[in-house]
Amino acid sequence: MENPIRGEGKICINGEDHKLCLTLGALAQLEEALGGGDYSQLQQRLKKPRVNDIILILHALLMGGGSLLTLEALKASNINLESAAAAIATAFALTEVDSE
Repeated sequence: MENPIRGEGKICINGEDHKLCLTLGALAQLEEALGGGDYSQLQQRLKKPRVNDIILILHALLMGGGSLLTLEALKASNINLESAAAAIATAFALTEVDSE
């Protein structure tokens, strides 16, 4: 079961459920893959992602969730774009925590 507070989500790829997790390693992978100089530039680019950006984001989150699926295998997979976008949004969602 995924924990959105920890940046976790799930997605079905080729009929199998996979865990997504937003980790510091996943963020570092995204910064490198998307050529961002810093986190604010990465945020700006992700406001209008290209399909290739979505694949790179999904791959980084899958690796953060422990998947061994290669980028090449992911590109060849059967993935519903709407489901991918929803899973990515879930992983990036910030849950408001009461500080009291």
